[in-house]
Amino acid sequence: MLEIRHLRSLIAIADSGKLVAAAERVHLSQSALSHQIRDMESHYDVSLFERTKQGLRFTAAGERLLVLARETLAAVSAAERDVARLKGDAQGELRIVLECHTCFDWLMPVMDEFRRRWPEVEVDLVAGFHADPLRLLSDGKADVVIGSKPAGKRNLHVSPLFRFEILVVMANEHRLRSKRRVVADDLREETLITYPVPEVRIDLIREVLEPAGIRLERRTAELTIAIMQLVASRRGIAALPNWGVKNYVDHDYVLAKRVGPHGLWSELYAVAGKPQAARPYFRDFVTIVRDTCAAQLDGIELLASDA
Repeated sequence: MLEIRHLRSLIAIADSGKLVAAAERVHLSQSALSHQIRDMESHYDVSLFERTKQGLRFTAAGERLLVLARETLAAVSAAERDVARLKGDAQGELRIVLECHTCFDWLMPVMDEFRRRWPEVEVDLVAGFHADPLRLLSDGKADVVIGSKPAGKRNLHVSPLFRFEILVVMANEHRLRSKRRVVADDLREETLITYPVPEVRIDLIREVLEPAGIRLERRTAELTIAIMQLVASRRGIAALPNWGVKNYVDHDYVLAKRVGPHGLWSELYAVAGKPQAARPYFRDFVTIVRDTCAAQLDGIELLASDA
């Protein structure tokens, strides 16, 4: 018998392409998810997937059930929104603060979809750079912060979003242009161009340079395009998320290099006060972020959901 949990598993496999990642998304062990697949295949007496070097590929039968999964879960989500409206639980405000400033690149389609689903909710961006964005939650000036996972903060609900790779960006003529990867020692004497945020929030400094005892001269700019122009003009290097630099690299405007043998990775979370996190539209906002970014951003990995 096909159940909602099976449909969620099919979507997780489609979005991740790999059994391990899909199992994490639906809070199952890999063996438990494999058992689910075998149950579905046994029930219909047909193969749903082909195993390839790139991961799982849906057969025609699997694709048909995937269509059913997306349609059914979309209908369930719509019904849940209608129930929230009937309860009078669909009114409110969602003021968003971005700790990760390149998140603007993917947030616009997220907000468009959220407004379509929840027209009754006022959604807004809290402008500016904030040294302590979580303080805005406790001060009642924001409803959700998109950024790193808070440490030791009480009365906050933390919803996992995804992990992504941070790349070092440099001019096309840079002395390190022939390297596939860079390490801390390669960056000595460079100027690091960043957003005007505290150094503790800059992964390259915190995770790579400080452990190596390296301190770089720093220059700041508020806009991603301004950082890219400075980098292309050989005024320094930058460290930015893979999705934030992809378009510039694809157009040969700058070069991007991985950091170290395994890359420099960071994680994004949606953080809200517990009363706000209990609102149905906040939970749907988190779902929209995860689904939209999984579909549109290359090279990210969804974190295990708290759903």
